[in-house]
Amino acid sequence: MDRLNYHHLRYFREVAHEGNLSRAAERLNVAQSALSSQIRTLEARLGHALFERIGRTLVLTEVGRITLDHADRIFGVGEELLATLDRSGSAEPPLRVGALSTLSRNFQIAFLRPAMAQGGVDIVLRSGSLPVLLDGLKTLSLDVVLTTQAPVGEDDAGFAVQRLDEQPVRVHGAPARVDRHATLTDLLANEPLIVPTGGDIRQQLEGLFARHGVTPRIAALVDDMAMVRLLAREDAGLAVAPSVVLADEIRTGRVKTAPFALDIVEPFYAVTAPRKYPHPALPRLLARSDAGVPY
Repeated sequence: MDRLNYHHLRYFREVAHEGNLSRAAERLNVAQSALSSQIRTLEARLGHALFERIGRTLVLTEVGRITLDHADRIFGVGEELLATLDRSGSAEPPLRVGALSTLSRNFQIAFLRPAMAQGGVDIVLRSGSLPVLLDGLKTLSLDVVLTTQAPVGEDDAGFAVQRLDEQPVRVHGAPARVDRHATLTDLLANEPLIVPTGGDIRQQLEGLFARHGVTPRIAALVDDMAMVRLLAREDAGLAVAPSVVLADEIRTGRVKTAPFALDIVEPFYAVTAPRKYPHPALPRLLARSDAGVPY
């Protein structure tokens, strides 16, 4: 099977972004007939029409939209390669960070704070599910992924996983709620709780409830740490979460941490893909963990 002609793909990309054949031809400095021929050749290679004409405008078909998405990524990586290898410039490329959508915003800020304080580094932050973020590492669209879940799939064997930190999971809430209970059993049995929807913490919590012989009152099942903060601040119940999630509220006294150890911890990981030219700022951020600096 013939390989894809990336020259044709580049021409298609220009036409797709312009939405007009003559403007794209002028931009590329080629004859309109030659450009049209290149597009037809690409369509024949792919076996699908990439455009449909509506009036004087070229509109992408469904296959055309898929092809443009891939083309943007392909040529975007090429542009990134040139920027990465061009050491003559002083500006660093953007640091592209993926974060699990449920990850604490406070933890993300703590991880990025040295880069933000130093300046000169643009940060692109994307959130999503772990499979989507790991795909971003594979396609070089992300430099690092922050997560509380270590990759365990067979396809993830090539990733480097660094444990950045671990936070004890505690019970947090309005001081009046926390202070009225002398024991953990009494607190668990009588206060509404804001707990994770699933995962390892939830499983350990179920064991905790069983050991204390209580049937908890669940005020909310939440997988978004930002919502956990909001609910705890609004006194909807006591939040079961790592302290970093409510660090600002704890510092101001709006929320208090109950003085009971749950013996549950949540780990925080940085996942990277091996690269010959990693982002210059990344080693500095990851080195903080090796030096024992908490996030």
